[in-house]
Amino acid sequence: MSNSNNDNHDSYWRANIKLVLMCLVVWFVVSFGFGVLLVDQLNTIRLGGFKLGFWFAQQGSIYTFLALIFFYVHQMNKLDKKYNVHD
Repeated sequence: MSNSNNDNHDSYWRANIKLVLMCLVVWFVVSFGFGVLLVDQLNTIRLGGFKLGFWFAQQGSIYTFLALIFFYVHQMNKLDKKYNVHD
């Protein structure tokens, strides 16, 4: 493999890992931070009749995880086209 291909490959994987880490940080903050650590502060806010901390622990982290899946797919499709590795 040429040096240019190695650089392109390394850049692609660096961008991919950065995207994965960003998604994991968001997921951690929402699931553990909002659902466990900040639950008391968030429970002072109501969403649809439920305390916000409870909502994040029961529903919000799941919805966030699903949104992150769609976000990741969209971003990876853009990344694949940018580095010309799409199907």
